[in-house]
Amino acid sequence: MTSFLTFLTLLVMGLVALVLVRGLVNMGKGGDANLSNKLMQARVLLQAVAIALIMLTLWITGGGR
Repeated sequence: MTSFLTFLTLLVMGLVALVLVRGLVNMGKGGDANLSNKLMQARVLLQAVAIALIMLTLWITGGGR
């Protein structure tokens, strides 16, 4: 179970990085401001999911005790 949660957490963190880079590239090119806004909203949501998964993993494993 913890291996699955670790994999899922790493996957979500990778998605956070991808969305962040995509949003920054879009802003750098002077692209659609609405798209940049949606990407940054998605990044915040993915970050919340990543933090929740990290906390869940720590809770299940006993916090590294």
